[in-house]
Amino acid sequence: MTALERIEGIRREASEAIAAAGDTATLEQVRVRYLGRKAELPNLLRGVAELAPAERAATGKAANEARQGLERAIEERAGELAASELQQRLQADRVDVTLPADPAAHLGHLHLLTQTWREIEDVFIGLGFDVAEGPEVETVYLNFDALNAEPTHPSRLETDTFYLESDGPFELLNPDTLLLRTQTSPVQVRAMRAAPPPLYVIAPGRVFRPDSDATHVPQFHQVEGIAVDEGVTLADLQGTLLAFARAVFGAEREVRMRPHFFPFTEPSVEVDVSCFQCVRGILPGGGRCPLCKGTAWIEILGAGMIDPNVLTEVGDPAYDPERVSGFAFGLGIDRIAMLKHGVPDLRLMFENDVRFLEQF
Repeated sequence: MTALERIEGIRREASEAIAAAGDTATLEQVRVRYLGRKAELPNLLRGVAELAPAERAATGKAANEARQGLERAIEERAGELAASELQQRLQADRVDVTLPADPAAHLGHLHLLTQTWREIEDVFIGLGFDVAEGPEVETVYLNFDALNAEPTHPSRLETDTFYLESDGPFELLNPDTLLLRTQTSPVQVRAMRAAPPPLYVIAPGRVFRPDSDATHVPQFHQVEGIAVDEGVTLADLQGTLLAFARAVFGAEREVRMRPHFFPFTEPSVEVDVSCFQCVRGILPGGGRCPLCKGTAWIEILGAGMIDPNVLTEVGDPAYDPERVSGFAFGLGIDRIAMLKHGVPDLRLMFENDVRFLEQF
């Protein structure tokens, strides 16, 4: 058998093997068998120089053409097998996206402040109050003047309120000067101007004051409420707050009111709730309760009867203080969350530490 005949035989055998290869691994074995370093065809090419001069050119040309043709055939077959194997893997690895994750996905939950906010809203909605919202940027008039705050009241100072820059001259007592609201009370004024009595409204939202320590932060959350109707008394306020305290802190809670002063209420009271961690200031083990400091009472909010000046300032005859009366109260959502869940530092609620947030 001549060299040319052998080359043709190798080409034919290799072509049949390439076509018969059923996967890329088998095709690789075919490539090594026919085109590898120890394969017959490459050895024939390396031995061309040893042939007789008359045979060299034809043998070398035939061997090169056979090698190149087999390389092209292997490349084409490799592409066909790769596409087929990919399709098989896609069929075999198909994911049913309707199945639950494995392991189960970790689901988040509402932030502690949001939970407390919604709980407080639910309680007052159950008591017949509506929920009102208002802007966080307010005027001096709505934040202070309309609420009967004296021009010399300390809360007006720049150390107690965030004032916003304006194009004109900055004046603390200018009714149009803008500030970040220090309370949600301006929403109550807006609600009274928008609708006549009877009016039962709570106003939850963010408020801002330049404070920062374990129990104060520059941004915190309040719920303030008002009830204006004919014949509203301090006893109605006490009953409302008693229902709130028992809904949030437990069915055995009691409330007490102590005289205080707020510019927009007269009379004004501080409201305490009976401690929910002890009995008369004593823990079950006999020690003094650290939450109420042994007093058996915890301060939770300020309240009082709406000052007639505030009702008059609304400018609506329907709010004539000779005909209607009302009560107002304000409480910190953050403080309620701290008391109820034993959080020692208010700043923990704003640091986004998952180790803390996951506890609630």
